[in-house]
Amino acid sequence: QVQLVESGGGLVQPGGSLRLSCAASGSIFSILAMGWYRQSPGKQRELVASIYNLGYTNYADSVKGRFTISRNNARNTVYLQMNSLKPEDTAVYYCNAKPFNAGKVDYWGQGTQVTVSA
Repeated sequence: QVQLVESGGGLVQPGGSLRLSCAASGSIFSILAMGWYRQSPGKQRELVASIYNLGYTNYADSVKGRFTISRNNARNTVYLQMNSLKPEDTAVYYCNAKPFNAGKVDYWGQGTQVTVSA
């Protein structure tokens, strides 16, 4: 089993920055990739960014050039640096971990609220 603990959310002005952190523990050797999803009221959860264990990354078009996903393998931690934040970035952000075994359910953190407002 894998446990994910998120931190770093909060209230920020438009154009500001936040860095989210996700610390993984447990059977971390079983993780293929990690990423960040977000969900706002009335909308489906959407992928923001992901990073695979060899360093490959991908981003939603809406955040390219503004957000950066990275890892600290020694600490088993994934980060999401969010710059030039917009009101439409407001959502609950969830850390995600995908097992190597495609038949297993993904692991999820509890979420951290990000609010971008003047």
